[in-house]
Amino acid sequence: MSVAPTIENPILEVDGVTMRFGGLVANDRVSFQVKRGEVFALIGPNGAGKSTLFNAITGVHQATEGRVRFEGKEISRNWSGGIFARMILSGFILAALFTLPIRATTLWKDVIVANYIYEEPFPIAQALRCIGPSLASIGFQSMASLALVGFVVGAGGYITLWSRARRTPDLIARAGMGRTFQNIRLFGELSVIENVLVGMHAKLHCGFLTNMLRLPRFYKENALAQEKAHELLRFVGLQARAGDAARNLPYGLQRRLEIARALAGQPRILLLDEPAAGMNPTETGTLMELIRRIRDSGVTVLLIEHHMRVVMGVSDRICVLNFGKQIAQGTPEHIRNDPACIEAYLGKEEIG
Repeated sequence: MSVAPTIENPILEVDGVTMRFGGLVANDRVSFQVKRGEVFALIGPNGAGKSTLFNAITGVHQATEGRVRFEGKEISRNWSGGIFARMILSGFILAALFTLPIRATTLWKDVIVANYIYEEPFPIAQALRCIGPSLASIGFQSMASLALVGFVVGAGGYITLWSRARRTPDLIARAGMGRTFQNIRLFGELSVIENVLVGMHAKLHCGFLTNMLRLPRFYKENALAQEKAHELLRFVGLQARAGDAARNLPYGLQRRLEIARALAGQPRILLLDEPAAGMNPTETGTLMELIRRIRDSGVTVLLIEHHMRVVMGVSDRICVLNFGKQIAQGTPEHIRNDPACIEAYLGKEEIG
């Protein structure tokens, strides 16, 4: 396997990423770096592990081994005082819930049933005075033991959930990483512009009350979002279809709408998963031009694609996967002439 030199200040670093699903190894110690402002392509046969690697990069799956760094650091939720406070609160809540059944049973028997169930009217003041002695009769040791167990379960459960959610797609998207999917995932019932507005959600700042009460800030932010959405539709050539339902767009335009929605989150790197799949030659040419314009606008592009005309036409560098392993990396010309790539994927007829 050819190894690319280390890149100074890369925007994305994939370092020894391995993805295992039971006994299946979908990615085996894949490593590469993506430069700022380039189009970097991942290619390989079906089942080579390309989309799985995308999912590991974007937080859909947690990598079994290895690290993914974006702009020099791993994207994860960091420990903070607020998280510690919520952990303690969770512990106290569970401690109270663990001891509540004993308290409720004891109070019912000792305070209500034993003394006052037949009295009319119900003597509230006397019942309240009996609560303290009744709780004291339970025994401090048993109450403390249950409270301790509840606290450990509550605090431990919170930490477990927090640890499993340290690297999630929403956090990664907010950090500046956008993506499209191999299968189009638009909201078909929504209009074209509404789909783009959905992509802006992570960048909007109005809270629940501001939206509910329709405060002036809501209208200002909504107007800015509409303006930005129209700009993106013009960028991808869909401004004339802004009011159409997304499901009514031709296939090629749906692909472009998905790209516009991904760009709505203002990513610094855009991951495109087989954007040319199912396109005719005219649509493919339009897509290539769009990818170049995205790169020229300052957004780095990481691309998965089977269409070799697209890969060789827009990519600055290429990484080749085969059965989950990285077998080559380099410029399009280097990959075109690499014997391992020819044997595994390209084929002599394809590149001849």
